[in-house]
Amino acid sequence: MDKVSYGRKVAAVIVLVSIVTLICVYMDLSWISGRDCYDVSTVIDTILGGGTFGSRIIILDINAPRVGIGIFVGMGLAVAGCAMQAVFRNPLASPYILGLSSGASVGAAVSMLFAIPLIPLAIVTPVLAFVTCFATMILVYSMSRVGGHVRTESLILSGVAVSSLLSAIVSFLTFIAGDKLEGIVFWSMGSLSNAEWSEILFVAPIIVMCGLLLITQAKGLNAMMLGDLHAMDLGIDVKRTRLLVLILSTAIVASAVSFTGVIGFIGLVIPHVLRILLGPDNRVIMPLSMFAGASFILICDFLSHVIAPYYGTLPIGVVTALIGAPLFIYLLLRRKKEVGWN
Repeated sequence: MDKVSYGRKVAAVIVLVSIVTLICVYMDLSWISGRDCYDVSTVIDTILGGGTFGSRIIILDINAPRVGIGIFVGMGLAVAGCAMQAVFRNPLASPYILGLSSGASVGAAVSMLFAIPLIPLAIVTPVLAFVTCFATMILVYSMSRVGGHVRTESLILSGVAVSSLLSAIVSFLTFIAGDKLEGIVFWSMGSLSNAEWSEILFVAPIIVMCGLLLITQAKGLNAMMLGDLHAMDLGIDVKRTRLLVLILSTAIVASAVSFTGVIGFIGLVIPHVLRILLGPDNRVIMPLSMFAGASFILICDFLSHVIAPYYGTLPIGVVTALIGAPLFIYLLLRRKKEVGWN
């Protein structure tokens, strides 16, 4: 084993241990943060079946679902972002590069603006957001097909065009929303506050299953990062792998944003940082991205409760942007020529 490979394996272990430690620490902080604070011993006692009626309501029915869905959403967005960056051979790619967030936003805005009788908004909004998110991917992919082939450049351009159109539709719906304006704006900022156990039962299996399937494509994605022709020379079915990765990533993004709204920068920053630290091998980066994404979103969730307590809990999408954007700018300025692909 050469020194470079050994060093990267040691670094990967160190990063994994650090991330798991952060997850454990911030899970505790997330459970005890907020208006009703409990010490760690009370949290543990309540989880094990003890505690008072009030502590069980706050910890098990409010805080625990918030932390739980945050973990899975962070895992999903990070691994989807990692896969997208490999497919498009661009470290600036994110899970929303094909306009998926704009598509989900259209569905959410329509559900809030045009209520369906006898069906609760809490059901209609995630369902429509999920459907329109998937429909956006299908539209973009169909627009990119030329003679039975799909080029990454065509995918990106189609995604930009469709995203711009859908963003304009969302802006129009927001403009005519009237007294429903607050709901649309708040959803677009992203939030974990209204999480419920039933939502986790829907989100968790999709994200875990699709995330693991994405990891199985890591070897093919490594080859595709060299270019489609090189990947085909290595025996990779580029068309099949790209389509499979896009479908799995869309399923992850759709399930995540349908309940939490649009949470940005997780799928952009986390894989980028790990590539700089550990190199470009997706077989290492993709599993670690899931742990790192969960850790990052828990940190942001904790900060959303303590940054401006006078105004209440900040939307988590605001916090991820406040942290992720400056961090990403810093990384780009420090490493203009080397972004973890070589």
